[in-house]
Amino acid sequence: MTIFLHEYLPILIFIFIGLGIAIGMTLLSFIAGESKPDSEKLSAYECGFEAFDDARGRFDVRFYLVAILFIIFDLEVAFLFPWAISLGSIGLFGFWSMMIFLLILTIGFIYEWKKGALEWE
Repeated sequence: MTIFLHEYLPILIFIFIGLGIAIGMTLLSFIAGESKPDSEKLSAYECGFEAFDDARGRFDVRFYLVAILFIIFDLEVAFLFPWAISLGSIGLFGFWSMMIFLLILTIGFIYEWKKGALEWE
């Protein structure tokens, strides 16, 4: 049993060293770093509302729409990489399957564009 535990000792040491470095760097940044908040740092950046406000406040549904659109087109790119790598082995069926997939996404994108989902007032 002790031989089995000795095999895990380097992993345990590695975990403790990693935790020590992470905690040390975090504490060092709090100690040595300067905190000078100004109006520009505290302004609304991507979310569109004040960062330190009531969490129960209402905000525009367009933020959700933009997030959903980002996820949809991000997944499209995620499907394109493995498809491009395996294109030589999947043949014409794989090629046309992806073209149909891209056509459906393009139709959805055009529909959203025509409905004004990408307009920000």
